[in-house]
Amino acid sequence: MLARVGDEHMGRFVREELNRVGVDTQCLLSDRDRLTALVILGIKDQDTFPLIFYRDNCADMALTPEDIREDYIASSRALAVTGTHLSHPNTRAAVLKALEYAQKHGLRRALDIDYRPVLWGLTSLGDGETRFIASSQVTEQLQQVLRHFDLIVGTEEEFHIAGGSTDTLTALRRVRQLTQAVLVCKRGALGCSVFEGNIADDWSQVKIHSGVRVDVLNVLGAGDAFMSGLLRGYLNDESWEQACRYANACGALVVSRHGCAPAMPTKKELDDYLAREQSITRPDKDPRLNHLHRVTTRKQHWPELCVFAFDHRKQLVDIANEVGASESAIPPPEDATAGRGASGGA
Repeated sequence: MLARVGDEHMGRFVREELNRVGVDTQCLLSDRDRLTALVILGIKDQDTFPLIFYRDNCADMALTPEDIREDYIASSRALAVTGTHLSHPNTRAAVLKALEYAQKHGLRRALDIDYRPVLWGLTSLGDGETRFIASSQVTEQLQQVLRHFDLIVGTEEEFHIAGGSTDTLTALRRVRQLTQAVLVCKRGALGCSVFEGNIADDWSQVKIHSGVRVDVLNVLGAGDAFMSGLLRGYLNDESWEQACRYANACGALVVSRHGCAPAMPTKKELDDYLAREQSITRPDKDPRLNHLHRVTTRKQHWPELCVFAFDHRKQLVDIANEVGASESAIPPPEDATAGRGASGGA
């Protein structure tokens, strides 16, 4: 991960959690002058999830080109960039430097458009809920970098801003004029569509990789989960159909649970879900999935602990009967406890 966190407890928590799940944090820098970015999710009703972003002069928006190490980029298979970091001159320069190194060393380059108007200064600071506002300036800023990517992912609204049109196919055609990247358009509950070449004239000519219908508890993390599943298939040279199965399933699992990062599925959990997806209408209530999620996300290895409960006399009686010993050899509970205290036994 290439980013910055604050040199404070939240930053240390983020670093610790990333390390716990296996993320390489050698290029996750600590910023002594800024705090770690925060976002608060509100749940208003089953369809409304307002967000409040605390990102004014935050640590990760202070990333500079000097923070980007060529050797680190060269050691990777792919570079994934979020569009939010194209919204500020410093982070934009850092992204362009990383893309330069990625192209030099043959990495695959992916963009998650991730358009949030509030982070481009188009709304009041408290309006994190608005997902689309047309802006020729933002469109221009995005279009200047589209040619650098091999894969571009976004919702219909995000392709609207990238293409400069609120007609999705028109916007996709404009994006296609600027880049030969594979375009993956997320279409909500319908699923997603992949465009490898020319853009069709009508949606009836566009294949939909169907999503999984689940009860949505909150949408936070859905885009990140989708991207992770898509990259699994993309980087392993699997078909786009399979990559989209991973992506749609990851997104479905996350939105069907409370939480964000802790709700992300592991590989074992994802594969089990895909094998049974048609029979699972509520992933959050499926016992097997919940068990897999619990046991495959644990990383702490605890030392062996043996505990003997003195009130488990039935088991002792069973043992005595099994070996032909007299039950009188088993001391009463109060005697056993007293003996333990007197001898200092464990």
